[in-house]
Amino acid sequence: MTEVEAAAKIAELSAELDRHNRLYYIDAAPEISDLEYDKLFRELEVLEEQFPNLASPNSPTKRVGGAPIDGFEQIQHAVPMLSIDDVFSEEEVEDFFKRLVKNLGTETVPVIIEPKIDGVAVSIVYRDGELEYAATRGDGTTGDVITENVKTIRSVPIRLPEGKAPTILEVRGEIFMPNAGFAKLNEDRDAAGLQTFVNPRNAAAGALKLLDSREVAKRPLDFIGHGSGQLEGVKLKSVTDFHDLLDEVGIPKNRPIWHADSLEGILDAIRELDEKRHELEYGTDGAVIKVIDLADQEQLGATSRAPRWSAAFKYPPEQKETLLKSITIQVGRTGTLTPVAELEPVFVSGTTVRRATLHNQDEIDRKDVRVGDTVVVHKAGEIIPEVIRVVKDKRDLLSVPYSIYDEVDGKCPSCGGPIEQPEGFVAWKCVNYACPAQMATRVKQFVSRKALDIESVGTIVAEKLVERGRVTSPLDLFTLTVEELGTFNIGTDDEPRMLGEKNGARIVQTCERAKNEKPLSKWIYSLGIPQVGESASAELARLHQNFAELAESPVLQELRTFKLGQRKEDSPFLAEYEIASEVGPTVAGSVLDFFAGETGRALLDRMAELGIDPKPDNYAPKPAAAAASGDAPLAGKTFVITGKLSAGRDEFKAKIQSLGGKVTGSISKNTDFLLAGEGGGSKRTKAETLEVPVISEEELEAMIS
Repeated sequence: MTEVEAAAKIAELSAELDRHNRLYYIDAAPEISDLEYDKLFRELEVLEEQFPNLASPNSPTKRVGGAPIDGFEQIQHAVPMLSIDDVFSEEEVEDFFKRLVKNLGTETVPVIIEPKIDGVAVSIVYRDGELEYAATRGDGTTGDVITENVKTIRSVPIRLPEGKAPTILEVRGEIFMPNAGFAKLNEDRDAAGLQTFVNPRNAAAGALKLLDSREVAKRPLDFIGHGSGQLEGVKLKSVTDFHDLLDEVGIPKNRPIWHADSLEGILDAIRELDEKRHELEYGTDGAVIKVIDLADQEQLGATSRAPRWSAAFKYPPEQKETLLKSITIQVGRTGTLTPVAELEPVFVSGTTVRRATLHNQDEIDRKDVRVGDTVVVHKAGEIIPEVIRVVKDKRDLLSVPYSIYDEVDGKCPSCGGPIEQPEGFVAWKCVNYACPAQMATRVKQFVSRKALDIESVGTIVAEKLVERGRVTSPLDLFTLTVEELGTFNIGTDDEPRMLGEKNGARIVQTCERAKNEKPLSKWIYSLGIPQVGESASAELARLHQNFAELAESPVLQELRTFKLGQRKEDSPFLAEYEIASEVGPTVAGSVLDFFAGETGRALLDRMAELGIDPKPDNYAPKPAAAAASGDAPLAGKTFVITGKLSAGRDEFKAKIQSLGGKVTGSISKNTDFLLAGEGGGSKRTKAETLEVPVISEEELEAMIS
């Protein structure tokens, strides 16, 4: 295929994919199956790989996200992004409408009423039909540029239909996380042992702050437009005209919408929306009232922070009384014991609530919640049931304070093992490494790419191996056979689904590779020792030659005695080691306690039985001495990596660490070198400010050689 032919085919595929995106996400009328869509998408990907100079920055393929950036640029809004004044009662709505009538000198004022979406306000700007940039509201004058993150949202067109878009179109709206997507995200995070999000708005805001758009693409985000900013090449007379324009170019708009021109009409719409809002796919906590006529809007003007032609009525959270019948304890997949209130069913904010989390013992004590109490419940963020307070004048005089520890008799409800409340944490946790409730999560960390990189053991496989009793410790993976795995049922008893011989072979082969090739740092990280992350694992592997040495480490024994504020340099013994900040008293104590306990000792014995003895990948316990001998030319040096390099950052990080150096994520006065490729952004600027030397790949190689 010639370049001219490729350009034509790329344009054709891009237009076709844009059309199918609109049919699916805007019109809800798809014409092709997901498989057919994926074939078109892959065809475009292949062409762009063959002819990279023809790939548009607004190609449909960009929705999967790109390489991480160093930080967000800022941009000044062409038209300030103002807030909306809130009103909290029907009397305040009446006052607002009377002001409109008075200032416009009319008896009636046409307005629209629409849901107030509980999301993140953004501005999306199109120039000549192409997405130019997207930005957050920021302070109303200046916002962060989040274009690459917004491109991952499928309902946001990257280009508008030819001939229908004005010269400049700035659409303002909300990025939000649909309720169903939010529930699934929290379910997945809990399964992975990660902290769950409090509500969809926090989840959406957190996603947009990520610097890696590939991670943003994994979040179920959506967008709805509700207002305009800068407009050129189009004349609009009303909000209705703007909504028609959104329909014309395929940008999703807010709905449902009510029209009114009197106070009674507005209040009727607000009340009707209150009944319907719980059926919407997103959280909404209010009704926005807007004057329809744009000339009237201009006449009414704005204050320094909000327009005078709009107001947001905020619904009070619905609260109901009910009986707390009992408190059950759930063991999460990270070992956390969570108390759950079992309630007399009560209808709240559109659904029947039977259970509500009580979070932890501190929360129970603060609210003085007891079994048998009458409690007031609502839905936090209109979604998550929560106990707000106890109605104490309805309390049984014989009730007693509730204690999680006493309720479970100091033992994990899942495995019967000991529980403890780690210092600095509010939650009780099961500390039994072999606890069935936690084992699937431990297996998933064990096999993850950052750990031992064992293939074909995803969430479902890990859970089924544990559920069916085949894996009671991650090390049991090394006893699995291809024959056994080939016929292993990862479905249900009613609907069996076999793992298959190919997947079984991959598991066995990559287990063997991990056993023989993965270094000590990866093995330390794989065990999921509390407080020990990837960086701490690398530093522990630098200080110790094997697990036996780590378990009895005099370095860690000395380090765990240090109090807050003490320096490692205060110990003549530790001063020799130049220990990185990733390993302090907390990590030291956690590692020693782990290997001193029954679980840690059993793991070491089991590894010996299986012939597992990982070798250190960057052993250099005394960097200064090692550097002098030429064994670790980067020993004692701290690096930060930025910009586009000839290989991935992880590859450079591993190389630096293998030669005694340390890699951190941010520039500080303690950074010795910034390894910078093309670009570098804010990190390069900060390095220059702090007078940190900026080096290239060639200069790094020169240092090593």
